Amino acid sequence: MTSTSIFAQTAWITLFAALTALGAQVQIPNQPIPFTLQTFFVLLSGAFLGARNGFIAQLVYLAAGAIGLPVFSGASFGLVKLFGVTGGYLMSFPVAAAMVGYLVRVRKGYIWTIFSMFLSLVVVFTAGSLYLNVVAIHDIQKAFASGFLIFSWWDIVKVSAAAAIYTELSKRYSKLPA
Repeated sequence: MTSTSIFAQTAWITLFAALTALGAQVQIPNQPIPFTLQTFFVLLSGAFLGARNGFIAQLVYLAAGAIGLPVFSGASFGLVKLFGVTGGYLMSFPVAAAMVGYLVRVRKGYIWTIFSMFLSLVVVFTAGSLYLNVVAIHDIQKAFASGFLIFSWWDIVKVSAAAAIYTELSKRYSKLPA
């Protein structure tokens, strides 16, 4: 976004932080980690905003929740939520957005975008499962089963949709935010 004004960059960053918060409220209850649309918007923030601003958008999202705005799943907030059972997932969001933002600029195309997004989700779910193992489950196999594998079907849908949206919009509009 080097050619984009600071105001426009701030607006896009804020929009994607807000979309991630909105995605957190769309959830299917599951224990210990709910199914949400957060990662859908994490992936799109990286793809559309690029590595740097996608990273910043997710930091803004985390900071909003840390200071008390009800942006996490179930309209929850605060450091307790940030460092609770979902903390590993949440804290990996900036890295995942940056990863997608970098990778989609290395190569173009739907298949590469899908690969980039899945690779970024592997980071999210690995970090989340490892953290879940430490703070709650204390059995690495159970942590990966309930914190990684269970999300596979849901993430195939999210990644396919996010990659299609990004690929199509990037073909149609040469002046996307990044």
